[in-house]
Amino acid sequence: MNVVFVVIVVCRLAYVEAGAEAQGCQYYLNSIINPVPAQSHRTPNLPPLFLYGPMLDLEVVPERSLGNEQWEFALGMPLAQAIAILQKHCRIIRNVQVLYSEQTPLCHDLILNLTQDGIKLLFDACNQRLKVIEVYDLSKVKLKYCGVHFNSQAIAPTIEQIDQSFGATHPGVYNAAEQLFHLNFRGLSFSFQLDSWNEAPKYEPNFAHGLASLQIPHGATVKRMYIYTGNSLQDTKAPAMPLACFLGNVFAECVEVLRDGTGPLGLRLRLLTAGCGPGVMADAKVRVLERCIYFGDSCQDVLSTLGSPHKVFYKSEDKMKIHSPSPHKQVPSKCNDYFFNYFTLGVDILFDATTHLVKKFVLHTNFPGHYNFNIYHRCDFKIPLTNKKGGADSQTEAGTLTTYSKWDLIQEHIGHPMEKPVVLHRSSSANNSNPFGSTFCFGLQRMIFEVMQNNHIASVTLYGSHSRAAEAPAQ
Repeated sequence: MNVVFVVIVVCRLAYVEAGAEAQGCQYYLNSIINPVPAQSHRTPNLPPLFLYGPMLDLEVVPERSLGNEQWEFALGMPLAQAIAILQKHCRIIRNVQVLYSEQTPLCHDLILNLTQDGIKLLFDACNQRLKVIEVYDLSKVKLKYCGVHFNSQAIAPTIEQIDQSFGATHPGVYNAAEQLFHLNFRGLSFSFQLDSWNEAPKYEPNFAHGLASLQIPHGATVKRMYIYTGNSLQDTKAPAMPLACFLGNVFAECVEVLRDGTGPLGLRLRLLTAGCGPGVMADAKVRVLERCIYFGDSCQDVLSTLGSPHKVFYKSEDKMKIHSPSPHKQVPSKCNDYFFNYFTLGVDILFDATTHLVKKFVLHTNFPGHYNFNIYHRCDFKIPLTNKKGGADSQTEAGTLTTYSKWDLIQEHIGHPMEKPVVLHRSSSANNSNPFGSTFCFGLQRMIFEVMQNNHIASVTLYGSHSRAAEAPAQ
């Protein structure tokens, strides 16, 4: 169970406690080549251009993306793909912070802050897809629309320039508390700062059905720009994943745990893939598939059902074996069990080394603040829970456990574990440090819940019954 996949080195090189203003945690995504934040190398005699390289020159596509010919941040993009872009272009995009709420990670967006370039990528806290692209410092980046610049070192993003580049739109809205004037297009908003003006726009709430600030002074410049889906920034949601983000992968929309009164039996997966019509690439569209895998399925059954895994990991040791009551627990095995790692599904499948049959499933929640964060996509699972009432043979449904359930709520439904938790401290062989602390493993109903210090579930491990595993070879 204690498996660390050295696939993506991210968010583990430097850890900094955020201040009260951030109300969470932040840490740098520095490249392996440059493991120290670039600002610490700054030489006073050199201008920033020589230290950071040229400005990013990006194309703005309202309601869709921000990017250039080499890469693109697209709305609906999974968090892992955005981080992969940052890692690939680490020589150009540097000093990236990950901002999240440590105690309430589901209540606040997860943010990638490109401090050098004045850009924030806001990801939905639940589905972890890109929801909003914010450019908060236009002096650090060049922006163009339909190939024509509206913001650069030579072109100021004034209200006149925005009107010339994007055309007419609905009247803007003045926010007196922020002293900002918001000019909205579909999927695109500009905010103008008003505190330097001699006279703020007159606000008449009963004028023109509540529209205000119909005229603003000439020369006002953009302070922030937002790209999002729909007509309202406040009501926007992360869109479905674009076809361009599938890249030949299969993603899990949801994973349902199949079980009987004694425990889990297997998984039912609702899968998404980008298929296309017969011989016509232009007809590509998202296809929805439903597949089931069970304990005791062979390696070939799983391959034909889910396809090839992203990685195959052979267990060199079983650190949980010491907690087994079996008398042969200290006897080394002649061959090793192995995992199929499906990173885009958020699922691991363990096979027995001798029978090559499924013996364990591991479902990953990918919460920030966990050691394995960003290795897996979030597995959006549902596990029906049962509780014994009126006798050992009487089972009643006790609700449904999801990816977002907290440990104290789970215990209210199915009771408290009889044994104390196993403390799990994850670390790599090259570096024993773990800035996120240990997790705690509790066993109930043939399931092991790995609980983080904020009471959220980091992973759920499902075990099959011994009787089914024993019968499987005979089948």
